[in-house]
Amino acid sequence: MSNTKTVMSQAANTQGIPPDITDVFSTYLYDGTNVAQTITNGIDLAGEGGLVWQKLRAHPTPPDGQDHYLRDTERGVGKRLRSNSTAAELNDGGITSVNSDGFALSSGTAGNLNGATYASWTFRKAPKFFDVVTYTGNGSSNRQIAHNLGSTPGFILIKRTDSTGNWLAWHKEVNPGYGISDLTLAFTAGANGFFNAVADTYFETSWLNTSGGTFVAYLFAHNDSGDGEFGPDGDQDIIKCGSYTGNGSADGPEINLGFEAQWVMLKRTDSTADWVMQDVMRGMIMDSGGAYIKANEPQAEFATTGYIQPEPTGFKVRGTGSGQANASGGNYIYMAIRRGPLAPPTAGTEVFKVSASSGSPYNPTFDAPFSVDMAIQLRTQGGVSSYARNGSRLTGTDYLVTSSTAVAGTTSNMSWDYNEGFFLGGPSGTAYAPMWKRAPSFFDAVAYTGTGSGHTSPKHNLSVAPEMIWVKRRNNTDNWRVLNPNNRMDVLNQAGTEAAVSTSAYYFGDDVNVVPPTSTEFTVHGPINLAESYIAYLFATLAGVSKVGSVTHSGTTNVDCGFSAGSRFVLLKRTDAPGGWYVWDSLRGIIAGNDPYLLLNTTAAQVTNTDYIDPLNAGFTISDNFTDGDYIFYAIA
Repeated sequence: MSNTKTVMSQAANTQGIPPDITDVFSTYLYDGTNVAQTITNGIDLAGEGGLVWQKLRAHPTPPDGQDHYLRDTERGVGKRLRSNSTAAELNDGGITSVNSDGFALSSGTAGNLNGATYASWTFRKAPKFFDVVTYTGNGSSNRQIAHNLGSTPGFILIKRTDSTGNWLAWHKEVNPGYGISDLTLAFTAGANGFFNAVADTYFETSWLNTSGGTFVAYLFAHNDSGDGEFGPDGDQDIIKCGSYTGNGSADGPEINLGFEAQWVMLKRTDSTADWVMQDVMRGMIMDSGGAYIKANEPQAEFATTGYIQPEPTGFKVRGTGSGQANASGGNYIYMAIRRGPLAPPTAGTEVFKVSASSGSPYNPTFDAPFSVDMAIQLRTQGGVSSYARNGSRLTGTDYLVTSSTAVAGTTSNMSWDYNEGFFLGGPSGTAYAPMWKRAPSFFDAVAYTGTGSGHTSPKHNLSVAPEMIWVKRRNNTDNWRVLNPNNRMDVLNQAGTEAAVSTSAYYFGDDVNVVPPTSTEFTVHGPINLAESYIAYLFATLAGVSKVGSVTHSGTTNVDCGFSAGSRFVLLKRTDAPGGWYVWDSLRGIIAGNDPYLLLNTTAAQVTNTDYIDPLNAGFTISDNFTDGDYIFYAIA
């Protein structure tokens, strides 16, 4: 999270504005150094308290112990528990303090081993999201333990802290009185009363109340049908706990949450199985595995064998016959957390940046003040290797070329698991990368599979009707189809004119009619609805941040985008006659003079000796050197 976003979130919370998902939960990835370091993830642990869950992902020479570390502000963050161990808590001082926007790591090896990569998941205490409770047992039956979750929990984890003892779990989809006395086991009845009752202000237990023993309970909420208290209007759900039955198919069950998941933990309940954890930062990928971690085991991350892919309204389970996630007839429970942000950005810097790289051996290759969801690598040299390479977090190591109909390629040199930027290696030479973050009213990405007949309407989370959509078939050759701001179709990889509105050439609609996109879905048929895999990018106008539109240019044309300090990025395409897809950005230069441009539809070298656009505080100016005609444009403030 950027510093600007952090400050704004803190100010909002002090004014009683409902929290965003980005205020209460974070997946943050970091490198161990053995040197004290501060993790800035935007979560206020100093003021509100909560839980930090750390896990070593990988190490060149993995140590014997690659444990999970669970640290909370109620016990003191210097103390750790291990979800993969029954051991008592240990005061290792691995986290030295918590801050208003994260936490500080010590110089030791407990969660900061030099050369290791780590994942951290931070849960802030907040009503209807998460709570931490500590208590000392008194040996009584039917003990009621008070909590401040503000709703009936969906999931509870309890551990005795002063001595060896199993982790105990309760989930709303399992019968009351049932729990797990070992995290790898099936759910079993609590003969001595694991959980006698669970309510909105307390849970009741007999078994988890040993006299003199100390305990910690982590309580996770379940938001149901709009009773969450998050987002701009304080009515959004961000966490759900539920269940499903596996089908043993590569095309597994699709779980409808009412929102897209960014983090999922699941467990089989009718048989011994691991707890599987996946998140979008490490990889939840369409048509692929992504990366997962076992919450109950100390192994390193399983980098390419995950089971969960995100969907606009939930998530889908994949994996043929996998007992871990999708055994035929297997019963599973899950906890899922929503992808954010919930509110539109207030500045373009929160969600868009152009970065340059000259092939230096640092990661990420292209830096940004946010985690990147989509990017286009633009090389300036020209020639066969200078294609504009496009990739997205949803498609992982797959990439497409904006000037080509080619099937998606795959490269190990592309990685999205960075908090700030993305990595893309390749041929030497200078390259630029415009980078987008998904956010309401600004930009969204949707990976979908066509039906192969008639039409289909993929869902999206843009929250407004997109004004421009790019669609590309990934697993076969085809054109890039573009719904342009005139509600007509263009082709990104070609320089032709926009298509007439007819069902024979226009594929954004049903079989008979043009169907404009809505705030929740867009309709496709024909070549963009075959029984194959697609990626779609959706762009919208957001006041003061972005502008999608059309303009008739004659002489010198001022394009008013409603900005106050000019444009950082401009895309321009002629529609009434053949014309290329021109892109300019302020990093390379949008000035009163020659402005370097590249074309998305060719592999031509950058042109530096033309003056086609000029700066304008409200947007940009098309100069009289540019050919008169009708154009579509996309600009970012």
